[in-house]
Amino acid sequence: MSNATPSVIAVLVAELIPAAAFGFAADRIASAIAKWPAALRILAPALLVLPYAVLSATHHMFRWEWFGVYAVLPVLMTWLLARAAAADPEQRGNWRDALILLTLGLTVDLRWFDVAWPDGLRGLGNLLLVDAGLYGFLGIRRLSGTGFDFHLRWSDWKTGLRELVFFAPVVILIGLLLGFIHHHTNFPAWWKAVLAWVGIFVFVAVPEELFFRAWVQNFLERRLGRNAALVTASILFGLSHFNKRNLAGAHFNWRYVLLASIAGIFYGRAWREQKRVPASTITHTSVDWLWSWWF
Repeated sequence: MSNATPSVIAVLVAELIPAAAFGFAADRIASAIAKWPAALRILAPALLVLPYAVLSATHHMFRWEWFGVYAVLPVLMTWLLARAAAADPEQRGNWRDALILLTLGLTVDLRWFDVAWPDGLRGLGNLLLVDAGLYGFLGIRRLSGTGFDFHLRWSDWKTGLRELVFFAPVVILIGLLLGFIHHHTNFPAWWKAVLAWVGIFVFVAVPEELFFRAWVQNFLERRLGRNAALVTASILFGLSHFNKRNLAGAHFNWRYVLLASIAGIFYGRAWREQKRVPASTITHTSVDWLWSWWF
């Protein structure tokens, strides 16, 4: 990529390390955090401001107000989740959990913070919020049943690809009938295809599955039950796509919302089978990957 400068690569690595650490050793990290002094546990995520500081400075767009947002927001999230853990030890979901999830969802979907980042690099801002969420929900709240564990198993592939097979005929038929998708043959070189799949997996599917399945659907199941939680989380997932791929200047892309909601059913089924984010991420990645090349 033309924007893959040393500073961009350094920030990307710095943001991927916490996510990978929680993906491979969440319990050990949470246990270690629990041994820190209380003030350190709450204030530590302020360090997440550093990627913003480095990247904005090297691109000559540093702003103190954004520095403050990225220093304070992760700390505020951590404090609220510490309070939620104390008030709701059964982990049925607290108003603080809902407030944080609503804030994160709207921030990403409505692109409130995009102007803080250089063109083409808004994904780094979203990844920073993923790190803050992981620290808060897994490190402080110690939310159970998320399935954010990337020691990949054969069952993850089996479940993820099974749901892809179930979903593909549905989305193709409905998408063609709605005129939303159009077939085009575009066979990439094998290495481009592999890189594209990995890129979608890491930067698109993992963050979205973490949010909508490990956090949203997980909490909803405790309040509404499995089926109602699946449908509700899927609708919310669909609505998060209301402003994606607008057609003819439409502000609310109802076709995309409908198809994404249906997709959410299959992603949610993959996650809930064994409460595994990798399973739903495999389905999600494969759908987006096939869509990008052949439709």
